Amino acid sequence: MDLFLSAAAEEVLPIYDYRLEVLKERCRIFRDKTASSVPVGSLYDDVYHTVVVAPATSNTVAKCAFGISDTLPTNVFAQAGKLAIPGIVFACDTAPVVITKAPKEWVELRPRNIELENVERLRRIDHCIVVETPAQLEQTLDARLAELSLKWNTLSS
Repeated sequence: MDLFLSAAAEEVLPIYDYRLEVLKERCRIFRDKTASSVPVGSLYDDVYHTVVVAPATSNTVAKCAFGISDTLPTNVFAQAGKLAIPGIVFACDTAPVVITKAPKEWVELRPRNIELENVERLRRIDHCIVVETPAQLEQTLDARLAELSLKWNTLSS
């Protein structure tokens, strides 16, 4: 597994007590430091069988739904789709009421119609599966690995 981080993700990781140094022990990390998303080129080498965008904020969902690829994760998603590599998106704003973990507490959010419409638009994108919960993400990944006759392991790439 490789981790492709947007600049925003890199900013919020410490807020949720995730440290890059610890993550680097488990996987390779690509950071959004190039204007042209250079790491996306690795998709063309037939190395990846699946792309996961998780969690996908309403901003990322909107960009993916409308074909905007101006961050590393949205560019990876777009290029994967063009290569028919399945993309699994764990969208945050999927229901009229969403309970989510903020840095210090759980909060209740009420996504606007535009966010809900963008999730529905994303569901119609070729090679894209939208999931709504961590459990659904895990089930979808399990199914994808079974489809490929692969199993989970703890080794990094």
